Amino acid sequence: MSHKSREIPTRRQHLFAVAMRFRRRFSLTFALALILSLVLISRPPPRRIQLGEPQVVETTKPQVCVHTLLENEVDEWKIQRSLQLTREMGAATIVQFFPWAYFEPNPGQFNWEQTDLIVRHARNQGLRIIARLGLVPQWARPDGQTTLNHLPEAAFDDFAIAAARLAEQYADSIQHFIVWNEPNLSFEWGYRPVDPAAYVRLLRATYQSIKSANPQATVLAGALAPTNERRGSAAGLSDLEYLRDMYRFGASAYFDALAVHSYGLVYPPESEPAPHQLNFRRLELLRQIMIENDDEHKAVYVTETGWNDHPRWSYAVRPSRRLAYTVRAFEYAEANWPWLNQLCIWALRYPAATLSYPDNFTLISPEFELKPIYFAIQNYARDWDESATRWLPPPQAN
Repeated sequence: MSHKSREIPTRRQHLFAVAMRFRRRFSLTFALALILSLVLISRPPPRRIQLGEPQVVETTKPQVCVHTLLENEVDEWKIQRSLQLTREMGAATIVQFFPWAYFEPNPGQFNWEQTDLIVRHARNQGLRIIARLGLVPQWARPDGQTTLNHLPEAAFDDFAIAAARLAEQYADSIQHFIVWNEPNLSFEWGYRPVDPAAYVRLLRATYQSIKSANPQATVLAGALAPTNERRGSAAGLSDLEYLRDMYRFGASAYFDALAVHSYGLVYPPESEPAPHQLNFRRLELLRQIMIENDDEHKAVYVTETGWNDHPRWSYAVRPSRRLAYTVRAFEYAEANWPWLNQLCIWALRYPAATLSYPDNFTLISPEFELKPIYFAIQNYARDWDESATRWLPPPQAN
């Protein structure tokens, strides 16, 4: 017998032999499932990614921001690489979703593992986080076929408490919180008729809870979706009418800034706003409603914006126009909207391709291929001199 044949079997070899004995007694399908399970449990734990030296974002345009989607990443290195590329692009701020269902899967049982990964890497890259809150755990939803966006009023206080726990847990890293997402759309309100009065009650409970946990936090209301749906529509309600209703129900006392979504669709960023028109400058109509309600002192955060260049989507533009419109949108906002705090592109990258038009909103492919739109924003944000192929620092004051 050779020396090799006398070697002690590895743990995986032993598990495989056990599975083969089971195969003789049970079906092939069962045996294969058992083999897969044994291989998975025998895998070594994932290696912790090294952070490296703390970084600083080099940018001359602090309003440049990007919406990240890191909550569903499995591999830590992908979280790190996504945030490295965000910093290198010149975006100093990210909007990141922290689903309630993920960090409180059971009542009073908090799991910060994924949130910790995102926060530690964002902090290491020198990035500011705007936390978007939503997605309801099963225990907080009514029985039956409700969606993850269905938040019953009986659970408003539970949501508010969870938001406060997040604010307290990361008081040194997260100072901005968006209460819900696009509540003026039926889909985002749990496939129910939208209800501005109920949203204001949710906003009030969450605002008070977050402020108790971190008085310095900035609470953002809305994240309103641009739509022209009329009252009674099964799909939602116009963002203009919804915001008016929010003020009518007393929302002003319960938010520090307004979050909105402002997509350009097929129109240039300079296109004039109008109540019937969905375009980039529709934001100015929302701003006017804020002024009419004595809230002109509050900032606005555009937490989703951008153009799409999918070849077969009716609301897309050509790739060259996407590049030009995006940069011109930043330039227009910088020149005309002093009350705007952040302009956040949707979206940096999807963990996996959707194989449809949403893929053409991204700046980076799932395989981390940098798209031309990434470099266009980088050139704007970092004052990149292409002829010299180097980054130019901002001019010194005289």
